[in-house]
Amino acid sequence: MEEIVTTFSSYAEMKLKKAPQTSSGPGVCASVTPDTAMHMLSQQEVEKLRETSEGGLHELFRNSALAVLTSGNDTDDTKAFFLRYVDFDIALVQRDRGVKLELTNAPNRAFVDGKLIQGIKEHLFSVLRDIIYVHNEIQHNEKFDLTTSSGITNAVFHILRNAEIIHSVEDPHLVVCWGGHSIGEIEYRYSKEVGHQLGLRGMDICTGCGPGAMKGPMKGAALAHAKQRIKNGRYLGLTEPGIITAEAPNPIVNELVIMPDIEKRLEAFVRVGHGFIVFPGGAGTLEEILYLLGILLHPDNADVPFPLIFMGPKESATYFEAIDAFIKQTLGEKAAQRYSIIIDAPQGGAHEMTKGIQEVREFRKRTHDAFYYNWRLTIDHEFQKPFSPTHESMAQLDLHADQPIHMLAANLRRAFSGIVAGHVKPHALNAIEQNGPFKIHGDSTIMKLLDGLLQSFVNQRRMKIDQENFTPCYEIIG
Repeated sequence: MEEIVTTFSSYAEMKLKKAPQTSSGPGVCASVTPDTAMHMLSQQEVEKLRETSEGGLHELFRNSALAVLTSGNDTDDTKAFFLRYVDFDIALVQRDRGVKLELTNAPNRAFVDGKLIQGIKEHLFSVLRDIIYVHNEIQHNEKFDLTTSSGITNAVFHILRNAEIIHSVEDPHLVVCWGGHSIGEIEYRYSKEVGHQLGLRGMDICTGCGPGAMKGPMKGAALAHAKQRIKNGRYLGLTEPGIITAEAPNPIVNELVIMPDIEKRLEAFVRVGHGFIVFPGGAGTLEEILYLLGILLHPDNADVPFPLIFMGPKESATYFEAIDAFIKQTLGEKAAQRYSIIIDAPQGGAHEMTKGIQEVREFRKRTHDAFYYNWRLTIDHEFQKPFSPTHESMAQLDLHADQPIHMLAANLRRAFSGIVAGHVKPHALNAIEQNGPFKIHGDSTIMKLLDGLLQSFVNQRRMKIDQENFTPCYEIIG
């Protein structure tokens, strides 16, 4: 007989009971049902999500759901995070009209007066949606050839469309904001003010969905949208399983997508965004910058307008001076011509971004390209192939000057990706614990520049939130 579930207002019915003590304190056990009938799974899909053996999806689903339930957490210590919630679990109950989620020892912070916070509930089902779709329709579907550039771009489009992120917009107005999760209060307030200025101009915000420079612009834009009576403001968060626990979705995100890996996450940013602002950050921000510059340096993209502004308060001027110098000395002046730097002047930066997006609009109208997905942008396959940072792959990176500039950018991007993984991603953390730090080799000049930049990040406390216990996961050999 079909189970009947009643919902109250926007909340799912919660069947609460006292949970046993866990390593993170008393948790909550609850049943959660979706607000719509869209989340219907086959028996095979449910079994795959329950499966804990290799090839099963339970661990991926459990860890991503836990990150969502701890929205706003203040740690990027992944190992400590999982130990804190070691007793948490999530199970699916198959019903005739869909599924129900059973939470065991869920974090108390996700509930108010015994009810799951609505935004967190929506994110839980976004996790479920994306994991199932990617596994069934992308990774195990002959329609998508993930060994080709066009196949990967097509897969990214389908993942976003399935998540209902692809909107047929009349005018481009989505600004991607990148920057570090470990930034100081001055930089956070600045990012919030820039978001506010963008929101006043009708811009929506897309970020990596975490704290710091990812939360600030969204918070500022939300206030501005309220002032302008914009009721459908978008705060899009794009993440991936390897990073979500270290950068859990902030509470302002109202559209969440879990991409399968960092490369598809980065491509999703550049395909849906109309303009980019980069705030101060650490290794992850450099990974994003190098990815984007490498694409823009491809000869096919020379004439494609792509607004890219580095912005920060006056206290961050030396940070951007170091970034600018590193780019010019490794990738050359041609790369530096693809971005501008604005210090202070949030209003001026927002104005320049608005002008840049207007150029994007005119270009896409002229070339008959879509406003909602940047099909015209050429992305070399080297920027799309998933890179798994291991001791062997990090040691074999081609970090030499005698290669095309966009290929050097691709390999530098991989180096920073490995450094990010070595500080927050479980598989890389375990490898480093067993075998010591990654060893990065290359031209002595490039290695010296890389070492100097990374040391400046360490000195400015940009590598981790808990900088007191920071130990580099890398060793530069030049």
